[in-house]
Amino acid sequence: MRSALPIDDTLPAFLTALRDHGRAVLQAPPGAGKTTRVPLALRESGLARGRILMLEPRRLAARTAAERMAETLGETPGETVGYRIRGEAKVGKQTQIEVVTEGILTRMIQSGPELSGVGTVIFDEFHERSLNADLGLALCLEIAEALRDDLMLIAMSATLDAGPVADLMQAPLVTSEGRIFPVETRWLDAPLPKGKRLEEATAELTHKALRETEGGILVFLPGEGEIRRTEALLRPNLPPGCTLRPLFGAMPFKDQRAAIEPIESARKIVLATAIAETSLTIEDIRAVIDAGRARRARFDPASGMSRLVTERVTKAEAEQRAGRAGRVAPGVAYRLWTRGEEGALALFPPPEIAAADLAGLALELALWGAKPTDLPFLTQPNPEAYAEAQALLRMLDALDRDDRLTDHGRALAALPLHPRLAHMLALSGPGGAPLAALLADRDPLAHSAPVDLALRLEALNDFRRFSQTRPWQARRATLDRIRAEARRLARQATDSKITFTPAEMAALAYPDRIGQRRKGDQPRYVLSGGKGAILPDDDPLGQSPFLVVTDTDGNPREARIRQALPITQAEIRALFPDQIAWHDICVWSKRDRRVTARRQERFGALVLDDRIWKDAPEDAVARAMCDGIRHLGLFPSDATQRFRARVALARAAGEDLPAMDDAALLAMLEDWLLPYLTGIKTAQDWKSFDMLDALRAMLSWEQMQRLDQITPPAFTTPLGRRIPIDYSGEYPEIRLRLQELFGQTTHPSVAGQPLRVTLLSPAGRPVQTTLDIPGFWATSYADVRKDMRGRYPRHPWPEDPTRADPTLRTKPR
Repeated sequence: MRSALPIDDTLPAFLTALRDHGRAVLQAPPGAGKTTRVPLALRESGLARGRILMLEPRRLAARTAAERMAETLGETPGETVGYRIRGEAKVGKQTQIEVVTEGILTRMIQSGPELSGVGTVIFDEFHERSLNADLGLALCLEIAEALRDDLMLIAMSATLDAGPVADLMQAPLVTSEGRIFPVETRWLDAPLPKGKRLEEATAELTHKALRETEGGILVFLPGEGEIRRTEALLRPNLPPGCTLRPLFGAMPFKDQRAAIEPIESARKIVLATAIAETSLTIEDIRAVIDAGRARRARFDPASGMSRLVTERVTKAEAEQRAGRAGRVAPGVAYRLWTRGEEGALALFPPPEIAAADLAGLALELALWGAKPTDLPFLTQPNPEAYAEAQALLRMLDALDRDDRLTDHGRALAALPLHPRLAHMLALSGPGGAPLAALLADRDPLAHSAPVDLALRLEALNDFRRFSQTRPWQARRATLDRIRAEARRLARQATDSKITFTPAEMAALAYPDRIGQRRKGDQPRYVLSGGKGAILPDDDPLGQSPFLVVTDTDGNPREARIRQALPITQAEIRALFPDQIAWHDICVWSKRDRRVTARRQERFGALVLDDRIWKDAPEDAVARAMCDGIRHLGLFPSDATQRFRARVALARAAGEDLPAMDDAALLAMLEDWLLPYLTGIKTAQDWKSFDMLDALRAMLSWEQMQRLDQITPPAFTTPLGRRIPIDYSGEYPEIRLRLQELFGQTTHPSVAGQPLRVTLLSPAGRPVQTTLDIPGFWATSYADVRKDMRGRYPRHPWPEDPTRADPTLRTKPR
């Protein structure tokens, strides 16, 4: 007889909604029992016409759910209830409920879009918003719309923001409020001190929970590294009768089972990643400790690299984790943050489609024959990241220039690998399977090991010899799993007529991450895709002229290399002959402060050969010099400055003339300066260059005539002399001897502005500066006359200068 679960009260309403609409969204708190109850209730109700597929985000959850449902029916997996996960399947002709991991649904749909024999698809734990779940739901919605109006669709979650997905599915939302047992939440009294390690704080909180609670304890940590370090801190001080059990995705299945199964007469402490958040019942857990961190994959379109980042958990994740404490009795959830800090947590984690590498999605959509906007995604993929994914697929020959799937791309889609590794395996055949499996899994060596991927292959080929001859620890369980996967991949690979070295195979998978060492002491590399990468200073590969980089920390500025293989230039040339070409490069060198002209043989951003380009065209040199001028700035002569000032004043007066300020001239250098740069190649050449002729050529004959009329270059004195006008100040200005303006009864002006007139003594010294000549004659001149008569008695100083003749002569003797 089945024990009662909170979801049982909601099942009648849920089945009614499903009967009426053919779709439903079920929201139930952690521990309600939806994963094991809903498929069985659907089968018993007779609503399901055909097999029931239930998707789980993780292999352990899929297998465990199938086993628990089979146990409920008094059977073993493979009878009424079965499962299919990567590398393992237990299904039979009588199987009515099949629990699968999410990627398997995509393969089933691509192989047979009508999903023949399947009556219902259940997306369990949809709140995790994995890329495969989003794609699977979008494809199923399109299939139901176009091919199978009888296909029933269900989305289930404990913490899903259910409104949007219910709207997308056009389905009723059914909510279960029940929980088996209450969970008390306890927060820290004060924030963690700065500098305190997460593992140390978690271990202390675990000891506190051991003192304050009974039963098992489930501790959530972001990854295996934190689990191992926390385990090392806890183990020496555990009280008698306590057993530690790690739980993470990369563990062998038997060790995962040991973590979730009960232990008689012992108190169990499970140190787990997010694998334990959903769909798993870990026996006898009475307390949860949440370290408050989650590890997520982030893809940077600018660098084309993904990296794992550790972030704060969201409120939804914290609630999901806390629910694990209320499965068998009232429980306690300890949180490694204060109640005040909780307000700053995000509500939900970002969907994977918004942050992950989209190469696999782009390949699947190309196989389906659709663009992202053609499908009903709950969240549309980032256009920039999607374009980056398509660019990678074109590089791998999976898409043609029009982004249509090629035959090679179809072959890649059939392989259970990232498109990079599928491309490598498709070309190298079964011989590439060990490297493909190795690159698809976690690093089997400790972090202290050098980056050389050959060491990992050595450990994979002969673990015993590696352990005896090498100082670095290798994880045997990881290597065993990689070997098993390599055997599976080898069976799926097609024989190849070409034998590749490991470095060549890696280059096939990562053609954009072939690195060339830069000049200098530090082992810095430029990658063929244009990004930068750096090796640890003491790594043995640091002197390699070329590397294939297979793993980095994903830093978008300069990625730190974590795994790589040395490769020769000859191997690069043999692999990519069609992508290597000569390029004529004429550029401004900031370091040399001159135009440099080179002929370079390039593979992407890598320079395989470099020669002087002796006969570079003058136009190319001039264009490169324009870049140099933008770097150096303008160096106008005095005459050029006066000309630019005249143009600026005329423009201010309303004349239609081109702007000649620094910003405008630098923005359109090629338009006005290019023909005048013949022979100009260096910073010194430019500083000696006078650009006045080039600026004058910017004006038409009519514009020059108008400019001379509005802002003349000189003022003609009453004696007929031309005095240059200085336009650089606040007012246009002239300087001339006072006697030369005798008889001038109006003040001179240009472009509606008065000239600033500096009047000089016979000796050329300033006597007066004025903007009003008539006013000067009427006021200040009398005092100036008294002073000047005494100093320069031989020069005329009439009482009424307005009636006198202008002169530069002295009085006759």
